[in-house]
Amino acid sequence: MDYQRIDNQNQLADLCGEIVDSDRVGFDTEFVSEDTFRPQLCLVQVVTERGMSVIDPLEVPDLAPFWEALADGNHVTIAHAAREEINFSLNATDRVPANLFDTQLAAAFCSHEYPAAYASVVTRILSKKAEKGEQRTDWRRRPLTPAQINYALEDVRYLFELHERISLKVEKLGRTEWLAEETTSFVEEVIAARTRQRWKRVSGIGNLAPRNLAIVRELWMWRQAEAERRDIPPRRVLRDDLIVELAKRKNAKPDKIRAVRGMNHRPVKNCIDDIAECVQRGLDAPLDDIRPPRGKAMPSQLNLLGQVLVPAITSVCRKAQLATSLACTATDIREMIAHQLDFGNAQNTDELPTLARGWRKELIGSLIDDVLAGRKSIRIDDPHSEHPLDFVG
Repeated sequence: MDYQRIDNQNQLADLCGEIVDSDRVGFDTEFVSEDTFRPQLCLVQVVTERGMSVIDPLEVPDLAPFWEALADGNHVTIAHAAREEINFSLNATDRVPANLFDTQLAAAFCSHEYPAAYASVVTRILSKKAEKGEQRTDWRRRPLTPAQINYALEDVRYLFELHERISLKVEKLGRTEWLAEETTSFVEEVIAARTRQRWKRVSGIGNLAPRNLAIVRELWMWRQAEAERRDIPPRRVLRDDLIVELAKRKNAKPDKIRAVRGMNHRPVKNCIDDIAECVQRGLDAPLDDIRPPRGKAMPSQLNLLGQVLVPAITSVCRKAQLATSLACTATDIREMIAHQLDFGNAQNTDELPTLARGWRKELIGSLIDDVLAGRKSIRIDDPHSEHPLDFVG
């Protein structure tokens, strides 16, 4: 497979010139995330109208010009499942690639599978097979073999073809604006997630009282900062189960913390005083923002209505050649029903339900509204079909 290897700043500058002159740029990355706070970038594969290139970040000391070139200009930037690629760009330049076309996201607007792997999209859209075989490669090791390079380049080889074919399908279905709306939301979510406090994802906190949760929050925030400082995964600083155990005990005395099994292993043992301060902050913290919101209890018929509507909505999405998993979840449908019937806002927020906004409202939310208002009904359209239900009225 022909490609250009980029392993110095002069070659990178030449590639950036290609990007500036191109109408389309496709790229992908290989990275390792097991041993560092943030994923370690190990390889960047690029395709422009002149051909394919491989950038070696372990040889090129400054990739900022590449990320700046991606963010500048009027070119379309094509990538597949680009969450980490966006993060790499934000880390380098605080900007995102220009005019992103995410083939995973776009394919969901003209097919039934989401999220779909790159190889699956290539097969389904192009009837071709993306070669695989190096999934377990440690991309930090050098030198890379020709087989490893070819494997990496497969992830950009078909990006231009996918862009052309998927764009035509989405345009034919009248969903170009839907895709643009969803791409904007996707990028905004990636940006927002970078600073979001995700302490509620600590495993095992489901039944904890508010005071215990306040301790969990303080320990999680300290763990994140310490992991970033030491550039290691957060769970290597302090495991989730230890956070939960310390929160349950509600004791900020260092000797009591040392007595917890698992707290005597280095380097946790060296952080006992810091951990004790976290526990104390949790014990002293106000609980106004940590108590679960108190909304109206949801009536039992909400689940029944959801069970009726979910398969009907699934049928609508399948017939519309759109991935149901992108369009909505069962929870989204129940929240829309609760909103329309004024069952009370269980989330204690003024924000409209997902299905009452944007393209989802146009496709699904308005249907639910019509059914609940009696303007439409659900019928069996084709009893022999995998998805036999439809809306009429």
